[in-house]
Amino acid sequence: MLEEEHKEDVAMGRIGYRPFWVLSISIVIRAVHQVGAAVYLSSFLLDEIAGPSLFYLLIVWLSGLALLISEWMRHRQIYREVAGLSTLVKLLLLGAAYHQYLPEAAMVLMAFMVSSIGAHVPKGIRHRLLF
Repeated sequence: MLEEEHKEDVAMGRIGYRPFWVLSISIVIRAVHQVGAAVYLSSFLLDEIAGPSLFYLLIVWLSGLALLISEWMRHRQIYREVAGLSTLVKLLLLGAAYHQYLPEAAMVLMAFMVSSIGAHVPKGIRHRLLF
């Protein structure tokens, strides 16, 4: 009974309509995003790879933008949710790595960890309103 009462106290973001075909395409886009992101991460962690390829960088950015738009269609207040904060932190870490404010390999790896945690926490936490 306490769990049910607690669920009512938690403010969740507003839910919008997202057609099923958009959800289906977003699953494929997410797979493409993960492949591009894996190659991007490996370019920082493996000495055999000289640096991130522009091709894979474009794949990551374009698929990431498409995923954010797809997620926004369903969760209209994503900028106020834990999921939005996770995305913002990931972008800040990648920006700090790109501009060499902080060590590149460590920040890219940390961005991936933040992204993975943010994507796999339960829905009730991921879409909880922060403010």
